[in-house]
Amino acid sequence: MALAGTAAVVSAVAMLLLGVFGTIGVYEGAVEAMEQWHLFFEPTIVGTVAGMVEAAVISFVLMYAFAWLYNAFAS
Repeated sequence: MALAGTAAVVSAVAMLLLGVFGTIGVYEGAVEAMEQWHLFFEPTIVGTVAGMVEAAVISFVLMYAFAWLYNAFAS
């Protein structure tokens, strides 16, 4: 749970930074990539919050599954 929670927080913070950077016109290539990869992300307030939620959920699920598989096969 700790790994999945940490990954969710890091992903949400990364989306927040990309939303802020996209608003001021910095790192436009990364912002465009996130717009293509994530369904709800846009460099607006609502789009940034939606992208943060989406990234957090995806990261949590993937890292939880990874940790579960790791623990299942490592022991």
